[in-house]
Amino acid sequence: MIITTSDVVTNKGGNSLCNITISSDVMRGYIDLIILRVLYDGDSYGYAISKKVTDISENSYIMKETTLYSAFSRLEKLKYLRSYPGSYSGGRERTYYTLTEQGLQHYRHKCGEWVATQKLISKFIINNERNDGNGNN
Repeated sequence: MIITTSDVVTNKGGNSLCNITISSDVMRGYIDLIILRVLYDGDSYGYAISKKVTDISENSYIMKETTLYSAFSRLEKLKYLRSYPGSYSGGRERTYYTLTEQGLQHYRHKCGEWVATQKLISKFIINNERNDGNGNN
């Protein structure tokens, strides 16, 4: 399945989530975490970050260019990342992005928030069996 921030899903088959669409509203809440995670590994530029997101997600999530660059702008204003000019490609100078100390702290916070969110939401998930939350069916 491929998920974009505009709800485009293509069934790739082979996993239990292939018929589930993750809404753009849900994904929007994790764009920062995704980008900061990629930059955690080291400085990079837009196209390479986008490709790494696709690779890490095993082709399940493709971030639109507009989403990516909007996030760069927002994250830079918040001082979570910093941009600087880099190498040339095809006659154009690439803009590289680096994670700041504030960005690293924000990434760690978002990871903790994700764990807490999973724990909370899992309390509302009903599996195939009826369960009262105390292990009783």
